[in-house]
Amino acid sequence: MPPPSAALLVLFLLPGCQAVLTETTSAVAGIGGASVAQGLGANAALTTGIGLGVQALGRAGLQYAQRRTHGAAQDRIAAAAGPLPVGGTAPWKTDHTIPVEPNERGQVAVSRVISTGELDCKEIVFSVEAGEGAKATRAFYLAAVCRDGPAWKWASAEPATERWGALQ
Repeated sequence: MPPPSAALLVLFLLPGCQAVLTETTSAVAGIGGASVAQGLGANAALTTGIGLGVQALGRAGLQYAQRRTHGAAQDRIAAAAGPLPVGGTAPWKTDHTIPVEPNERGQVAVSRVISTGELDCKEIVFSVEAGEGAKATRAFYLAAVCRDGPAWKWASAEPATERWGALQ
């Protein structure tokens, strides 16, 4: 049987299996922590505590990776939208180095300028496209981006709970 770390690595290579990845990360971390504690000769209560602690750490690590992935997608969308005029559109896409989630693509359009000057912000509409051909789907979201020096950054607190859940 492969070590728990090898099983976890295999799961990171399976983008799109979000529920499996979340639950398996938690389970593998808990089992791995409990195994280490048991190997050290700890009693049942201590073994359980160590297992739960490692499980929580594994879950927190996965959530951190997901937040970073979402942040990267938001940065790509903001960078594509920033230089556009009102009514302008541009494509965007992600290319994740660690495939915690699948790569995404879509279009972004600037619907209006919210403010200019010291606080330069735009309202945007963006799509997220999945699939190819007859099985292609599109979902649309509304957000805001603002200039931060030379770069454009995501400025929405809640872009879409359905899209990113609580892990913005």
